[in-house]
Amino acid sequence: MYDSIVRTLVPLIVGVLVGQAARIRLDLDATAVTAIVTPAVTAVYYAAARWIEVHYPTAGRVLLSLGLARGVPAYASTTPR
Repeated sequence: MYDSIVRTLVPLIVGVLVGQAARIRLDLDATAVTAIVTPAVTAVYYAAARWIEVHYPTAGRVLLSLGLARGVPAYASTTPR
């Protein structure tokens, strides 16, 4: 579970930081940045990092989890058999 949490939070943090930088540079109000820039940057960052992870696993893990998570999250089925 740790891996999936880290891999979710890192792109979100990158999105927030880039969004705040855009707010300062583009003179946008905080609401516009939160509503538009942050989710867009987060989605693009995550998609690019996943693509890199497929082709260059070590680099992708660093981009997605800052090296804190060593593996790809595995999700177990919770449906009883």
